[in-house]
Amino acid sequence: MNSQTPEAKDPKPSDSYVQSFARGLEVIRSFSASAPQQTLSEVAAQTDLTRAGARRILLTLQTLGYVETDGKLFRLSPRILDLGFAYLSSLPIWNLAEPVMEDLVEDVRESSSAAVLDGLDIVYVLRVPTHKIMRTNLGVGSRLPAPWTSMGRVLLASLPDDELQARLAPVPLARHTAHTTTDLAELLKRVRTARTQGWCLVNQELEEGLISIAAPLKDRTGRTVAALNISGQANRTSEAQMREQMLPALQRAARIISRMMGAPGV
Repeated sequence: MNSQTPEAKDPKPSDSYVQSFARGLEVIRSFSASAPQQTLSEVAAQTDLTRAGARRILLTLQTLGYVETDGKLFRLSPRILDLGFAYLSSLPIWNLAEPVMEDLVEDVRESSSAAVLDGLDIVYVLRVPTHKIMRTNLGVGSRLPAPWTSMGRVLLASLPDDELQARLAPVPLARHTAHTTTDLAELLKRVRTARTQGWCLVNQELEEGLISIAAPLKDRTGRTVAALNISGQANRTSEAQMREQMLPALQRAARIISRMMGAPGV
């Protein structure tokens, strides 16, 4: 543990520096890929806080929905992403990805979007529409239920199986259209199929007439951090066309963007 006390480590409180807020951010930053879950003692050690101080901050974050706990281990919740969505949508990587998506849209003559997972929703971080008139009106920040979208299933497929089942178990399996999957076992099967094959096609399960296909976007650790899709109208684009004509172009674009993110071996 660092021998410095929090008082020595942090600037002194002032009108322009809120020490408690700074310590809250330190607690959030203490979680990482190498420490996704921590005990109270581990958080205190990582941040040079007392156990009492770390506990107050963790319980505050839990009350606000940014931290979850099983009573012993603490972890960040998907809501923490809310703090970064505005920034994420303007990250240089998405500025770099946009021309790739524009080329994809020009190639397949359908719209393309990128999204990240927040709980059981997908949140759009980039969208390149086609010039055709579409029934959907989606933009950066739009949310859709992950279980019934192609990008959502790709993102859910990246979760460990126990977490996947825990997330989907309490979901009301409402029928959005005549094509909606409302059986939990079948829904899990379709998500696992997306995991195995590395892409997902969803045909009119969320909205009548809307068909889409998605592939994962990976970071330098090989982790799926976002999804890329092509969406169109089922009355002019069939499942066979999506798989045979558009999937290769989608996967090629996903590989290019993943390489921009530093993904190995793509």
